[in-house]
Amino acid sequence: MMDSLRHLKDEDVLVLLNDLLEQYGYDFTDYSFASVKRRLQRVYSAGRFPSFAEFRYRVKSDPDYLIYLMEQITVNVTEMFRDPHFFELLRKQVLPVLATYPLIRIWHAGCSTGEEVYSMAILLNELNLLHKSVIYATDINESVLEKARKGIFPLQHMQQYSQNYMASGGQQEFSGYYAANYEYAKFSERLREKIIFAAHNLVTDHSFNEFQLIICRNVLIYFNKDLQDKVLHLFSDSLEQLGFLALGAKETLRFTTVAPLFKPFANREKIWRKIST
Repeated sequence: MMDSLRHLKDEDVLVLLNDLLEQYGYDFTDYSFASVKRRLQRVYSAGRFPSFAEFRYRVKSDPDYLIYLMEQITVNVTEMFRDPHFFELLRKQVLPVLATYPLIRIWHAGCSTGEEVYSMAILLNELNLLHKSVIYATDINESVLEKARKGIFPLQHMQQYSQNYMASGGQQEFSGYYAANYEYAKFSERLREKIIFAAHNLVTDHSFNEFQLIICRNVLIYFNKDLQDKVLHLFSDSLEQLGFLALGAKETLRFTTVAPLFKPFANREKIWRKIST
């Protein structure tokens, strides 16, 4: 009986999504329904709630539990220099173009816990561009942003991150970018001082600057087609002419209404360049 009670129905999911929108302003109604339901079901089952009503009450009345729920809905798998060939292309072909600008503005949208943001800061540092760059790192989830701000990651991941770094064309000792402390690695303040972390909701918030490079990898796959289009228009509005847009491995501009505004720059790495407004 308990198992059946802990099974969320479609209408339960819709009620909960409406609660999150009305009470907290988080709009997941245009996310992939199957993906959101699967994640909510996982949380619901783990909590062993005797009824959906009690689960709903906990979400609406317990701020700490809401933070936990948000982490589970918006969770993204990330690592430093993930897909090394992507960062190698940034190093060799994209950032040298941006080097001609007096100020480089980069937006990491949906930055999660910040591993790719620090990877970008390292690239800029090695190309002697960090001093004239500003990286805006945004996410809907305040708790993951707080982790990103600290720049502290598990030490056990550093071997893999170092391998990724070297495969991407890294030029220095990766261990020189962080200080090891017991089980954690804390990245250099010199990298963090060029990063601005801020909450931003891709669904409801607007453009806040004009960038030469926007990176949003493996976020759009959780959105339905209409929301993907909306967010891609936000990115287009936020890019300078000839600015670069980088998406995730399974994401594309094909069949979207913004496709005519861009031309492919690197098909394998999923990078486009804005050619029209």
